[in-house]
Amino acid sequence: MNARRSDNALVLLPLGGAGEIGMNFNAYGFGPAHERKWIVVDCGVLFGRETDTPGVDIIMPDIRFLEEEAENVLGIVLTHAHEDHIGAIGYLWPKLRCPMYATPFTARLMEDKLYEAGLSDRVRVKKVPLGGKLELGPFAIEFVSITHSIPEPNALAIRTPLGTVVHTGDWKLDPDPLIGEATDGEAYRALGDEGVLAMVCDSTNALVEGHSGSEADVKTALTELIGTLKGRVAVTGFASNVARLDTIAKAAKANGRQVALVGRSMHRLVGAARDTGYLTDFPKLIDEAEAADLPPRKVLYLCTGSQGEPRAALARIASGNHPSVKLGPGDHVIFSSRIIPGNDIAIHALHNRLSAAGVEVLTVEDHFVHVSGHPAREELSEMYRWVRPQVAVPVHGELRHMAEHARLARSLQVPQAVVIENGQMLQLAPGRAQVIDEVPSGRVHMDGRVMVEEGLGLARSRRALAFAGFIAVTVALDQKGKVASDPVCFIEGIPEPVHEAIERAASETARRYNPRRADEGELAEQVRRAVRRAANDVWGKKPVTRVKIAWV
Repeated sequence: MNARRSDNALVLLPLGGAGEIGMNFNAYGFGPAHERKWIVVDCGVLFGRETDTPGVDIIMPDIRFLEEEAENVLGIVLTHAHEDHIGAIGYLWPKLRCPMYATPFTARLMEDKLYEAGLSDRVRVKKVPLGGKLELGPFAIEFVSITHSIPEPNALAIRTPLGTVVHTGDWKLDPDPLIGEATDGEAYRALGDEGVLAMVCDSTNALVEGHSGSEADVKTALTELIGTLKGRVAVTGFASNVARLDTIAKAAKANGRQVALVGRSMHRLVGAARDTGYLTDFPKLIDEAEAADLPPRKVLYLCTGSQGEPRAALARIASGNHPSVKLGPGDHVIFSSRIIPGNDIAIHALHNRLSAAGVEVLTVEDHFVHVSGHPAREELSEMYRWVRPQVAVPVHGELRHMAEHARLARSLQVPQAVVIENGQMLQLAPGRAQVIDEVPSGRVHMDGRVMVEEGLGLARSRRALAFAGFIAVTVALDQKGKVASDPVCFIEGIPEPVHEAIERAASETARRYNPRRADEGELAEQVRRAVRRAANDVWGKKPVTRVKIAWV
């Protein structure tokens, strides 16, 4: 490809993460429309919620457009190891079959994911050193270290013949991050001096004034708080926040407590951090059985489950069915995390179960036990002053976050700020970025072991079943087409007093059936409508209803 061709274009195509927090998937394309080369930045998931997507654990972007372009996809580049940036790799990589690039800590966690997905023999993650560079066709990519709530977060400086894009990934400006280096402002100022066409930037906290805060301050506060507590202490947070795990373990040691990890993710993240050179002075751990034998004031549990996940360690502890960990009166649970929007109900239910067991719950609402991993407005402003892009493209946020981010960028004299949604192809050019196309996009649900399109309506059907139950009616016709017997009704999830009205409506409708005037399809529809109407008259709800005609 001739990089100087006049029909070359540089485009950004988000297929996830624009208009939502999570499921990050951004593709960059370069070249003429008919022979464009692509790179993918991140490949993440959302997690299903029983209220919205019952039965669905994982939600991924619909990448059918890039699947059709798979031979032109040069690689997947991962900014960091959070699930909303890497969690879909095991499901979506087979659709693209391209090389994958990450720094050592992210690569280490990806190796586990690829093994679980049965892909470890088919794909290798190519490790890029911190601050490293790689070239993929027309893209020259530099990993630029930054701070976040996980080891080795990276912004990417993506250089092309038509200009440089800074893709921030998730980030914050922490002067004392405890693990990893503080953000090097000089490196970003140097990019600004070089000239940046566009900055594609995290919008999560665009509505939050001030600064996100430092991990070092949390360490001080947690150490002091744990020192005031009697009884057993459990602390829960995001297992991926390795700096926080280190803080909690050292706060426990400073207060004469030994630490036990509880939950698979805790063990996996601590193991990965140690394998890649982090947590070299992490306090010695004990197992759950040893902790159970210690005096209450001598133990601290580091637990998964801060977001109320039903199968996580803390949920099992709160329900009293964890095999090794028991908490009760005089014990404390510290939630060293924030509530991710949408998880409120599950988390508050978990708080209530713990409180019912006599456990005191401590959260960020009462104590300084957490800081965000995303930039508040002061940090966003500082980054724009450093990088000075010609175009601001907010991503990683709901539309309200992205819109406010765009307003902030304009107030900082960024010439153009563009809010786009998943599936919109944005051509990046100096001062005139514009949407030039819209491609198929959406969500794909991992429903058990089956991948299904969101538009199939399975989640909607399950919500309807949960709300108003289910009726199945079988109507038997003889060989002359006449009703042979009373219909048989199978009724599930509907109060007993409604059953009689349902059965009566089915029978009366069937008795009125005349095969000379209507066919079996009309009979089935008449019975379905009559049954739903009868249920609604008595109960005020219209159940999901199916009618089967059987010939005898």
